Amino acid sequence: MLAHAERTANNNPASATAQSAFYSALLRANLPKIVIERYQSGRYASNAATDTAYLKALQMVGSVPAPGASNVSVSANQGDGLPPHTLRAVGQAVAGQNYGGSLVMPSNKSGTGAREAPLYVVVEESWGTTILKWVKMFLWVGLAGYFLLVILTMVVEMSGSLRTRVGQNNEVQPQHQTVRFSDVHGCDEAKEELQELVEFLKNPDKFNQLGGKLPKGVLLVGPPGTGKTMLARAVAGEAGVPVFYMSGSEFDELYVGVGAKRVRELFSQARNKAPAIIFIDELDAVGGKRNARDPAYAKQTLNQLLTELDGFSPSTGVILIAATNYPESLDKALTRPGRFDRHIDVPLPDVRGRIEILKHHMRNMPVSADVDATNLARATSGMSGADLENLCNQAAVHASRLKYKKINAQNFEWAKDKILMGAEAKSRMIREKDKIQTAYHEAGHALVNLFTPSSSQLYKMTIIPRGRALGVTHFLPEMDAVSMGYDQFLAQIDVAMGGRAAEELIFGPNKVTSGIAHDVQSATRTAYHLVTQCGYSGKLGNVDLASDYNNLSSETKMEIEREVRDIVEAGRQRADRIVKEKRKELEALKDALLEFETLDREDINKILRGEKLKRLEVELRENDDSSNGNSPRENSPPPKKEKEIGPKGVVGIKLPDVLLPPAAGGRRGESENARASER
Repeated sequence: MLAHAERTANNNPASATAQSAFYSALLRANLPKIVIERYQSGRYASNAATDTAYLKALQMVGSVPAPGASNVSVSANQGDGLPPHTLRAVGQAVAGQNYGGSLVMPSNKSGTGAREAPLYVVVEESWGTTILKWVKMFLWVGLAGYFLLVILTMVVEMSGSLRTRVGQNNEVQPQHQTVRFSDVHGCDEAKEELQELVEFLKNPDKFNQLGGKLPKGVLLVGPPGTGKTMLARAVAGEAGVPVFYMSGSEFDELYVGVGAKRVRELFSQARNKAPAIIFIDELDAVGGKRNARDPAYAKQTLNQLLTELDGFSPSTGVILIAATNYPESLDKALTRPGRFDRHIDVPLPDVRGRIEILKHHMRNMPVSADVDATNLARATSGMSGADLENLCNQAAVHASRLKYKKINAQNFEWAKDKILMGAEAKSRMIREKDKIQTAYHEAGHALVNLFTPSSSQLYKMTIIPRGRALGVTHFLPEMDAVSMGYDQFLAQIDVAMGGRAAEELIFGPNKVTSGIAHDVQSATRTAYHLVTQCGYSGKLGNVDLASDYNNLSSETKMEIEREVRDIVEAGRQRADRIVKEKRKELEALKDALLEFETLDREDINKILRGEKLKRLEVELRENDDSSNGNSPRENSPPPKKEKEIGPKGVVGIKLPDVLLPPAAGGRRGESENARASER
């Protein structure tokens, strides 16, 4: 019968009568747990009869007090008369207990579930539920606090009541300069033009009486390290006015509108301190060309700068000086007359300027009498004022490391070689085979240079690794060159291919090393320059092909490539011819490089004349003189008896370079007038 009732109840889950009959059969069979499980599943229909059966099942398992077991007196007949909502409340309470809660029946409360005697049920939550509620609360509070902090930060930043930089005040402070025009060298023309600004700042009425207006802005243009910032400081120092310095990258920050606000504050502070100078370094960081596709906030800082330049009168005594290395990248609205009226070029110093700069930096240094600033200036073509200052500093550091009392010519020579050719890497282990091939390579460069007309003057070559190169051959012109001829360009290509020609002659075409990669790049770049920019092409004519190269036809591009290939190949053939004809001189230079590792122009000329080098004894004697703080030229000739050359003196003054690591900061220089062939 029980099986039949179960089958009927399962086949009719929506029939409360079938479920009630099955529950009654289960209770008669003393199976109350099945009743409780089916009822709590919620998949079967229910009515008052099923609720009563469910309550009886709970009483049988002891989940609720049985009739007469406590103050709650509930008989079976009374239970049958309980309203459905009461029974459901009891069932939900019991379900809460089964799913993590606990059912507490207060002993001091009694009731039957009727209206006049309610049944009190208290459900206690589990620990997991409580912890989850607290975690949710903390997450919501943290999220709300974060948004509140973001809003507060934006309000404070826009109002200007608090600076975002911790420990630093964003307000630009005026600086009083002590630099004078006498401290600036190598740019006499720029100093002359800036003298007018000094006169205006000292006596503005002198210009206003005749109706003249001083430029609102002065733009200093030139390569890095030529003294643009120092010129602005010298103007302020000569006029005795404060200068407000700011870099172009300091205007913009994270939030939109900060850059425009700082521009307004900068000009407002300058007006309050007038007469004054505003100096903006690296103007291209804030004054770059605008584009129609740029977002609106990207133009705010530049637009505010344009407004300030138009908005203040020249009579206020505020002058804007800006410096940039890339004037072509500036917006045209910024550089037009009325904003930056005057553009002053600050070029690299010529030989006369380099002499003045070197003497200026040497004035507080103990320099030996053998140091000639004129010769040093001629040998540093293409160097800026910052490079020359670094040269003097490197020489002083080198002399200090060697414990000299004075800085001699060899210290400056060491510093110059380090800047031009890179720091020596004497600790690198080079195989004898590679050293021989490097010697042939550098000797090929030098040989082609010496026997090619119109080539630059050879300065020095070495097989000591410098920087990333295994060997270096460096060339320096005697004087500054302002332009180059076609024959000089071809000579550069010939010299660049000299290393490959020597390797191919000695070791064969299949043994040419990858050390020629830099030479091939240099020759190709020079040939492209000749064909596409200088018009040195018989087939293409005098046409500028570099400005709009991407829009050229494929036939024109192929013709350019053929012309470039022909020019480079012709240079290689000329280099091959010189190396083959001068095979004896090539071997002599190679042997000298393997023996002495470094040769200058005088040494190379002696070798080609068949003379023997005696540099070791000379270096040893100069080392002894220099260690006493004297120059070799200041002493009398050495005695005829020569000193013994022991293990410590065999390399002369270069011995400490092996023991002490080279100082950092060297670079490999290559300019229009000075270039190096490297392997």
